[in-house]
Amino acid sequence: MSVLTETYTLTNGVKIPKVAFGTWQIPNGEPAYNSVKVALENGYRHIDTAKAYGNEKSVGQAIRDSGIDRKDIFVTSKLPAEIKTYQGALKAFDETMADLDIDYLDLYIIHAPWPWNEIGKNCDQGNLDAWRALEEVYASGRVRAIGVSNFAVRDLENLLPNAKVKPMVNQIQYYIGFTEPKITKYSEDNGLLIEAYSPLATGRMLTNEHVVAIAKKYDVTTAQLAIRFCIENGALPLPKAVTPAHIISNKELDFTISAEDMTVLNSLADTTNGSNHNPTQG
Repeated sequence: MSVLTETYTLTNGVKIPKVAFGTWQIPNGEPAYNSVKVALENGYRHIDTAKAYGNEKSVGQAIRDSGIDRKDIFVTSKLPAEIKTYQGALKAFDETMADLDIDYLDLYIIHAPWPWNEIGKNCDQGNLDAWRALEEVYASGRVRAIGVSNFAVRDLENLLPNAKVKPMVNQIQYYIGFTEPKITKYSEDNGLLIEAYSPLATGRMLTNEHVVAIAKKYDVTTAQLAIRFCIENGALPLPKAVTPAHIISNKELDFTISAEDMTVLNSLADTTNGSNHNPTQG
């Protein structure tokens, strides 16, 4: 059985495919349409997009044209990070739904706790206001699950005590050498599934000698090892690719990494970023 058909179960009982096809930095039009088309043709059943990516129209068109039953495709989109008002969030959701042109959304998440041009800004009240809008669209049945992205522990500590519906996922930058242990533990302790964007570390860790050696041991590519690493840690990777060969290669994940090798991989540190890491828009 392909890992693409395996699922995690969110706290509300919704099943979410263990691997998503990410569309960050894939332009609207033919690039986004064709990449999603190829992904769906090759078994991916979880597509991740965002209003900020500017490609929702093409992503939605590819989903509609796929011939696959809507219920068999899990679709995620995101509220733009700069929107921190209740009405603004409701409006943005309506725009996303119009652009995707699908009956409902499977997962809708706040893209970041602060605007991208003001990383670290305190938007505690704004996040509560935006979350109230997400709770409303969730109650309406237009989205099956809601969550957050790039939320640190303090952001979750602000949200969780005030939420009527607890977030079900926290999508964070996560890869070999950078697994955000504090955020990951706090999220998982509170029932949030970790989704791992940039699981290939934009290529940086793929040349690490330990990663290369372990990949050779399993006769897999370093990219495949990096994606499987996320799954072995209970996270949901969102690999992105635009060429058919890479889209297909990234789904070849039906192998298991030994506990010993996972210990090695989990001990690595990304010296190109380390403690100075800043989230990206992924």
